[in-house]
Amino acid sequence: MRYVRMTFRIVTVILLGSLLHYVLPQHDIARVTSTEVIRTDFSGFNRWFYAQADSGNTELSTRDLRLINTDRQKTFLLGFIPRDATGVMVYRNEDSGWIWPPYFKFDSSDLQAEAASLVSTAAEPQWVVVTHYGWRNRFFSIYPNAVGIRPVEGPDVRVIPWFNISFFIFLIVAWLFLRAAWAQFRERSLDPMMDKASHQMDEVNAGLSERRSRLRRWLDTWRRK
Repeated sequence: MRYVRMTFRIVTVILLGSLLHYVLPQHDIARVTSTEVIRTDFSGFNRWFYAQADSGNTELSTRDLRLINTDRQKTFLLGFIPRDATGVMVYRNEDSGWIWPPYFKFDSSDLQAEAASLVSTAAEPQWVVVTHYGWRNRFFSIYPNAVGIRPVEGPDVRVIPWFNISFFIFLIVAWLFLRAAWAQFRERSLDPMMDKASHQMDEVNAGLSERRSRLRRWLDTWRRK
């Protein structure tokens, strides 16, 4: 039973961590190389990793998909440690609308135009910070969704994820508050209720024992006769 609980906790932590890594905003230092629009057919699996159609359009099984092609600065440890190397990264540019995750993005056309204006070459690079959520998977044709882009001075700029820091601080404070509230509720309500129930069970057991004792004494009187 101990190993079952441990396995359940590990799986829960992995799933929760994966969910947060997917939905929380990430910041990449990159150079925009081009923008394009492709026609995409969605499969039953990768459809889960795409947003709805742009606001005002009809949802279909195939539609145009805006892409932002970049040369991204590589990193270690989920982006915390920069590397002296770059690699190709392709972002999709879709409205998230009112659905999950709640970025409420409705300006994908404006973002595409902004990205096109920041296209540069390796000889004269214009570095940008691409804010996005999601994962890149080449096998399933999954792209992270860009939600913002802004120019920066160079590839060595350090971006502090203030939203993520605030979110985890809030998460820790909320967990501590709920833990304290649960402990107080348990002390004031559950423990007295359990003690009362235990006391009642003891009284019931004592009553049953007394009745069994009386029954034995009555049977003993008949045996003597």
